[in-house]
Amino acid sequence: MLLFHSFRSVSLATLVSLASAIALIQAVPAKAQTPASPSDLNAEPSSESDLRPLAQDGTLLSLNGGRRLMEEASSAVSAQNYALATQKLQDARQLFNQLSNFHQELAGSFAGIDTRIADDQRQQAIASAQMRDQATYQLALVHRAQNQPELAVPLLIQIVRSQNPTRELGQQAYQQLYELGFVSSPFPRSGGQSTSAAPQPNQGNQQ
Repeated sequence: MLLFHSFRSVSLATLVSLASAIALIQAVPAKAQTPASPSDLNAEPSSESDLRPLAQDGTLLSLNGGRRLMEEASSAVSAQNYALATQKLQDARQLFNQLSNFHQELAGSFAGIDTRIADDQRQQAIASAQMRDQATYQLALVHRAQNQPELAVPLLIQIVRSQNPTRELGQQAYQQLYELGFVSSPFPRSGGQSTSAAPQPNQGNQQ
């Protein structure tokens, strides 16, 4: 019983620490829209004057929209409202997964046609997949804090598969599997290779 309370305390402390580390989104003030000249219509919008609907901070279908969900999950964790935190993280995970898939599809569509657009969409797909895996990891920690390893393990395995065991987040997920007793060998082994950022997160669909 003492071991269980100690484990739960460590899990909650780790979860709150990770949740509080989520970066706050800085609001960008919108500027009034003015009639565009013909030359402006062909110009690419700058980050300071982009008034397109999905470029605004209030939209949900964006990385910032997903980050807001993760911030709300962090607040719920701080209030020990784990049901709300779980829902917010599930929503964020689904949103990031959709964004990754959408950008990957566009990257494939422009492959061999416009390299710049294809590369840009591919990078956005990778960024979305990274955020998806971070939301998945925090969701797994919430399940672990609630003593629900049967829900945490599948999520942790998805992260290891997506991130690769040599990346930091992949190693953190594997460490959770080790602490839960699902795997018997630690990684990296003592004196083994350090983390590497070479592999990219898997942009494939997650359930």
